[in-house]
Amino acid sequence: MNILKSIGAILGGFVTVVVLSILTDTVLEQTGIFPPIGTGLFIPWMLGLALVYRSVYTIAGGYVTAMLAPDKPMKHVVILGFIGTLAGTAGIAAGWDLSPHWYPIALAVGAFPFTWLGGKLRTRITASS
Repeated sequence: MNILKSIGAILGGFVTVVVLSILTDTVLEQTGIFPPIGTGLFIPWMLGLALVYRSVYTIAGGYVTAMLAPDKPMKHVVILGFIGTLAGTAGIAAGWDLSPHWYPIALAVGAFPFTWLGGKLRTRITASS
């Protein structure tokens, strides 16, 4: 049964990142702040904003995974970090022509450390309680 809880913890962190990112993207597109999806994003301040909120959401995903993990929270967080890095690497190929190249690369490179940071924040809070 612990394997299902472990899978759920990792999935919970992943879903946190994906859902928050999609919701924020949608709100920014619907309000006209960002252009419609698929047209590309090349304005530096928009890319910077997207990088910031996606980094924060990645930290949140690591936090959620550590919180839900049945044991060894950082082991679960590391697995999520690797999954995020793989997803980010796939995003490099998929989004190569949708923005300057540094943006998808930054997302892929930041996936592991930001996920790890979120997990570390959760384990420190738990340890100090």
